[in-house]
Amino acid sequence: MEGILAWIRADGHAGMLLPGAVMLLTYAAVMSERVNRAVAALLGAGVTVAAGLLTQEQAIAAIDWNTLALLTGMMIVVGVSKKSGLFGYVAIRAAQAVKAHPGAILMSLALITAGFSALLDNVTTVLLVVPVTFVVCGELKVPVYPFLFAEIFASNIGGTATLIGDPPNILIGSQVGLTFDDFVLNLTPVVLAVLAVQTLLMHLIWGARMKATAEERARIMAMHPRDFIADMRLLKWSVATIAAVVAAFVLAKQIRMEPGSIALLGAAVILFLDNLPRHRHLQSEAVSDAFREVEWITIFFFVGLFVVIGGVKQAGILDLLARQLLAATGGDPKLTAEGVLWASALLSAIVDNIPFVATMIPMVKSMAPALGGEHAIMPLWWALSLGACLGGNGTLIGASANLTVAGIAEKSGVRFSFLKFTALAMPLMLIGVAICHYYLLWRYF
Repeated sequence: MEGILAWIRADGHAGMLLPGAVMLLTYAAVMSERVNRAVAALLGAGVTVAAGLLTQEQAIAAIDWNTLALLTGMMIVVGVSKKSGLFGYVAIRAAQAVKAHPGAILMSLALITAGFSALLDNVTTVLLVVPVTFVVCGELKVPVYPFLFAEIFASNIGGTATLIGDPPNILIGSQVGLTFDDFVLNLTPVVLAVLAVQTLLMHLIWGARMKATAEERARIMAMHPRDFIADMRLLKWSVATIAAVVAAFVLAKQIRMEPGSIALLGAAVILFLDNLPRHRHLQSEAVSDAFREVEWITIFFFVGLFVVIGGVKQAGILDLLARQLLAATGGDPKLTAEGVLWASALLSAIVDNIPFVATMIPMVKSMAPALGGEHAIMPLWWALSLGACLGGNGTLIGASANLTVAGIAEKSGVRFSFLKFTALAMPLMLIGVAICHYYLLWRYF
């Protein structure tokens, strides 16, 4: 057995067989959904170490702890904040601001979803906005499907704008050393353009034809937004904490803190403020509730995935793929960026964009010498982010937020057909990516 493993690990393409097979089998298990994705990734990581593709020290070094800290911290911040009722309050206020016109509410809820998704996790955002959407649509007696469709799109578009909005950006930012400001300056302009176009299209497709009677609109106008606030004290501290965390992300270089440290500090602060008025024996229960808000499946999925990708990188597979991509584009930075954008968008529509981006990051890094150094490949990072995040809108399985909304809807009797969703979502997604294509050419080439 040892002799076989030694041959597999030998120099040359033979040494790529086992790590390549481990990665493909891990991805296949994740895509099949027959095995929980965290379990699949951890099994892949275990095989990687057990087969000697990485030592335990190398496996630990391959894990991006900054990414894990950022994800965990922000999940706690959002989990505690949502108890205050902040998100329901904002949604009802927005509906009343447009005089409860259904078409205008469709646009306003989409914009709110995009805004929250830029500052918080987009899955958490839809979990908070969708229940309020059902209430509003029920009062107006309008179909809820268009609203949910628009919110899915808005969550993935808004999450593209910042470092913390979508897991692919968190991965790219952490492993490449890009700051919150870098994402805002480079991606927010085109994200705003895509959001404006997509919101207008949603209005033309659905919103312009929606009607509600004066009596139905009056029921929305009669609602009291404060009724959605469960804890005014916590709401104020939540807004202050989120604002402080975002400000720290913006000033990360000046205050010399990594995003993971900022997020964990924010989590510690909001936990402290939430528990301050509680009796000591109730604090453990409240903290346990907050930790249950962390998506531990996602966290351990990342842990396993980092190790599997580390084994593939160690074997030289990613360097080989990078050389092939460079050969296909002739080493032209513009063609390479275009290829990364469209490949990312199309593949992210059919596979989970998290493992895809995790695989692409070291591959793009290895292109730097051939394309002229680290500065020369900066457009490739923006192409990867835009393609992976926006591509998730292409199908119902393209992003976690899509499946989350579909799951909530189906529990409430609203069917989300894969084919129905994709028939409209794919063309709209391609329009958004086309806008990004021309933006990349205009800004960087």
